[in-house]
Amino acid sequence: MLNQIMNRRDLIAGGAALSIAATVPGVAQAKEAKITNPLILQRADPQILRHGDWFYFTGSVPEYDRIVLRRARTIAGLKDAPETVLWRRPASGRMAGYIWAPEIHHFDGAWHVYFAAGNGDDKFHIRTYVLKGQSENPLTADWSLLGQFETPWDTFTLDSTIFEHKGVRYICWAQREPGIETNSNLYLAPLKTPTTLAAAPARLTVPTLDWEVRGFKVAEGPAILARNGRLFLTYSASATDARYCMGMLTADAEADIMNPASWTKSPAPVFATSEANKVYGPGHNSFVVDEHGRDLLVYHGRDYREIKGDPLFDPNRHARVQPIHYRADGTPDFGVPVANGRLNSR
Repeated sequence: MLNQIMNRRDLIAGGAALSIAATVPGVAQAKEAKITNPLILQRADPQILRHGDWFYFTGSVPEYDRIVLRRARTIAGLKDAPETVLWRRPASGRMAGYIWAPEIHHFDGAWHVYFAAGNGDDKFHIRTYVLKGQSENPLTADWSLLGQFETPWDTFTLDSTIFEHKGVRYICWAQREPGIETNSNLYLAPLKTPTTLAAAPARLTVPTLDWEVRGFKVAEGPAILARNGRLFLTYSASATDARYCMGMLTADAEADIMNPASWTKSPAPVFATSEANKVYGPGHNSFVVDEHGRDLLVYHGRDYREIKGDPLFDPNRHARVQPIHYRADGTPDFGVPVANGRLNSR
């Protein structure tokens, strides 16, 4: 199945291994659309999902109080597309704290939003929850809470992404594991239901390298790219300031991806701050194929290095996009964050 996905240039990070054609029929004026960076202001942890003839965008809002979604026929059109609130946190109790990093996925005939939420009396009591909406258009769906995503430990849990590989639906997420002195590690497991696992999770990586532990010991924000006979799993590391950066794990598509030994960690960041282009702390990425068939990296970054106070409460992490290039050996070359302005075609 994976070979078919790659031959059709499908991207599995958008959820459920959706078939993605190089062009979208019936999209008017797609060639005239020009992408500019930042794509969307003050939207961190950005995800763009391509489903049918639409592109859907969601991300964290500075108030950390709601889940938003917008859609457009082109990537550029997302910039000014109307934004709909799918869900707001309650006034108190469970899920009344910080609302972080939503991701939307479509599988089993329904829409699902995975998001992290804290409690009203402890905003950092972060756990992952799932919303479900059954409608062709998620902007008008009736959303209901399926419940909390269940893992072996009742600990800090966030940043879940869904993908399919060889007919199996997997979830990859970040969590603090008891007995390991880190803020979060990355885990992988097949899904039984949207909220439960079909097998014990595999711990894919623990942040240990110097660039993964600056400020905090973090591996979070996983995203999957299937290309050239391999799975590339990107993630973000360190504190959410200019030190934030992206790492990558790589596995052969034919390997047992539940075996941590199948994955090789890149020894250096694959995407990091660009002083020259004035983009700081790039990360928490996703992947999408645009209307021209280009693979795009979707990520957030700030326009300045110095932050007053806690970076978590600085609102100016902006959603950005840029094309992905590939080296002769088939591995992705993310380059450096491009400067603000119109995105050049490759």
